[in-house]
Amino acid sequence: MVKPQSSHPLDPLSAAEISVAVATVRAAGATPEVRDSMRFVEVVLLEPGKQVVALADAYFFPPFQPSLLPRTKGGPMIPSKLPPRQARLIVYNKRSNETSIWIVELSEVHAVTRGGHHRGKVISSKVVPDVQPPMDAEEYAECEAVVKEFPPFREAMKKRGIEDLDLVMVDPWCAGYHSEADAPNRRLAKPLIFCRTESDCPMENGYARPVEGIHVLVDMQNMVVIEFEDRKLVPLPPADPLRNYTPGETRGGVDRSDVKPLQIIQPEGPSFRVNGHFIQWQKWNFRIGFTPREGLVIYSVAYVDGNRGRRPGCDCLGYIKYFDAHFINFTGGVETIENCVCLHEEDHGILWKHQDWRTGLAEVRRSRRLTVSFICTVANYEYGFFWHFYQDGKIEAEVKLTGILSLGALQPGETRKYGTTIAPGLYAPVHQHFFVARMDMAVDCKPGETFNQVVEVNVKVEEPGKENVHNNAFYAEEELLQSEMQAMRDCNPLSARHWIIRNTRTVNRTGQLTGYKLLPGSNCLPLAGSEAKFLRRAAFLKHNLWVTPYARDEMYPGGEFPNQNPRVGEGLATWVKQNRSLEETDIVLWYVFGVTHIPRLEDWPVMPVDRIGFMLMPHGFFNCSPAVDVPPNSGDSELKENGMAAKSIQNGLLAKM
Repeated sequence: MVKPQSSHPLDPLSAAEISVAVATVRAAGATPEVRDSMRFVEVVLLEPGKQVVALADAYFFPPFQPSLLPRTKGGPMIPSKLPPRQARLIVYNKRSNETSIWIVELSEVHAVTRGGHHRGKVISSKVVPDVQPPMDAEEYAECEAVVKEFPPFREAMKKRGIEDLDLVMVDPWCAGYHSEADAPNRRLAKPLIFCRTESDCPMENGYARPVEGIHVLVDMQNMVVIEFEDRKLVPLPPADPLRNYTPGETRGGVDRSDVKPLQIIQPEGPSFRVNGHFIQWQKWNFRIGFTPREGLVIYSVAYVDGNRGRRPGCDCLGYIKYFDAHFINFTGGVETIENCVCLHEEDHGILWKHQDWRTGLAEVRRSRRLTVSFICTVANYEYGFFWHFYQDGKIEAEVKLTGILSLGALQPGETRKYGTTIAPGLYAPVHQHFFVARMDMAVDCKPGETFNQVVEVNVKVEEPGKENVHNNAFYAEEELLQSEMQAMRDCNPLSARHWIIRNTRTVNRTGQLTGYKLLPGSNCLPLAGSEAKFLRRAAFLKHNLWVTPYARDEMYPGGEFPNQNPRVGEGLATWVKQNRSLEETDIVLWYVFGVTHIPRLEDWPVMPVDRIGFMLMPHGFFNCSPAVDVPPNSGDSELKENGMAAKSIQNGLLAKM
């Protein structure tokens, strides 16, 4: 009998484990001054090797499937326990302005702290030179207070008629890198300033009144203003009567009265099952995790395909299941975000339909999908991240963009070439948003197998001639992406370009290699010249698709510390210069997708949701459509009979995403 394990190797760190990791690192500080200066930026699970995950899934945790492991002579060697879990910490020393990375080993006894006396074991620690880690909410609040107390700032506010500093909003933004003045030897923030109109209205939209013409630079290590210029006196925009977005009379408006109730019920409960962080639904199963940097992470996605078994891919009204997430704060305390990740089912209209005109008989099936999601608020913007799993084997990644526009103020009669005037004295800049999905693919591979390749597909028009006498023939042409440099690719809707990840050793009933294809949605590239300064730090934006062989330490496409980074092309752009082979290897796809937002008047005072994303679709993966066995509904016109979960609350794939 194997010893029970309390946490799967991929489970997010518990609050107790985070506390143990922090206490261990603190205790390792050489002096009281060092320990007091420690600020904890990030504490997350150090993901184990793929073989450890395979052992866990074979003998210790669901799906309890020994067939995941390669066969060996004499039968498998079953371990009595799994290796201890490990935590990875990013620590900022406020006194020395140094950033360090720590690895701490946790054990079962350590994870249950008794009076705080038990600690983990430091495996390694190293100082990372010339970097600045992400900023913390505590720093944001402290920065706002420091700026408001700065005498020249208070004087500048008076010049603009602002006497009550409680109305002023100071939003610290991390510095990029434009010159040596932005070097990471200082921890810098460049705040944006806004001002509300009513101190007794906490829900007022303060972003409706930007304070223009003021340049502020804050040393966040020492919390002092080091640069201040009142460059241009621009009058505060008038209080726009349409600025607020609270319900009805609280915003000076009236809500619609013709919206009838829509009730979505699942009288027998949901179709999904949850065991810790392991989720099963229809023929899908996977694990979820969460980190403060990546947000929702989906692991070990698999589809149970009849007699072929579990085919691993890789490493809200209705019934809703929520998952909490635990984070570290700047001083080392543990904070919990309740209901951080949402899991629910949704009715999704028609899955398939056909009517035979000869017999008049029709067949139709409704589509149901499982959605895992979370929402992230970044100052004025909200980003919702959704992973949808479908009954026909598709997986859809969707990002929903909403929130409040970030605005600038205009002089009377002024317009701006680079933005849209959306209210008197207010303009919204034209801008772009970009996202990266990292997908560690393993199509039809068991742990340790590296039998995947990537091909690009383009539709070509046949040349005129005897094969194309009517000049209307076209065909799909495939090209194998053999190396990293060859696999830096862009979307091309004119040729219906897409990419297929194939298993080179597994075929379907027609003899074709099994695979999943990446189907792009709407997309864009950065609208900037090749020498734009931000592209030094975000060189991964130059292409929509990158492909690399799996490497455990290659996680972040722009490098781990992009703030104030003086180095050019860290991350993907540097890794691919090795030009490693992509033939029969452990494939990692990096899909870069974005949207160009040209603001409209209808985006004010709130931005209705905009959507972008992509689809992973089976391509020769099944011998026929998995949708054929979806049972007919007794009344597909009545949504409640379909177990519909219609409220998309907040927010991989044959892969880890």
